[in-house]
Amino acid sequence: MGNNISPEIEESITSETRKEIKEPSMFKVLLHNDDYTTMDFVVEILMRVFYKSIEEAIQIMLNVHRQGMGVCGLYTYEIAETKMNSVHSLSRDRGFPLRCSIEKG
Repeated sequence: MGNNISPEIEESITSETRKEIKEPSMFKVLLHNDDYTTMDFVVEILMRVFYKSIEEAIQIMLNVHRQGMGVCGLYTYEIAETKMNSVHSLSRDRGFPLRCSIEKG
């Protein structure tokens, strides 16, 4: 049994399918400044949870320190939420009040 669909119909079906697939919404993960969390720990979090290079981690940490918050990355909601929860868990384990949030990007 072979494929009896003409190339034109197959292309039309493929085009319609592509239109129906919607890209997922993306969310920014933000770190918030506080007066207790050390800069070294923030850099560690950025490298460990967000897989940033040392240079990127330092730059984001400085943004958090100077501007009150910094963007760690842009992810789908589920991944952003998981990363936020990881930050809160690791911070709590080390006794830091570091806060993280997500917002639609």
